[in-house]
Amino acid sequence: MYVKDVMVQNQVGLHARPATFFIQKANEYKSSIWVEKEERRVNAKSLLGVLSLGIVGGTQIRVIADGSDENEAVESLIKLVESGFTE
Repeated sequence: MYVKDVMVQNQVGLHARPATFFIQKANEYKSSIWVEKEERRVNAKSLLGVLSLGIVGGTQIRVIADGSDENEAVESLIKLVESGFTE
């Protein structure tokens, strides 16, 4: 299991378009991946789950992965969040 915290940089947070980018990136990996905000944990591959967290800019989230490519999965998702979802 690999865990890392990140601060959401973009102002709107993980809503609609950024959340879609996040989920698409998460689905590129075989590992089970979760996003945690405060005490709530949701599947990072689920749009409804990620949107239900109501993540706004300036929020600290935790990305957790468990599986064969867990390190790569977490690092790429952290990089995406830190970039403000610009590619």
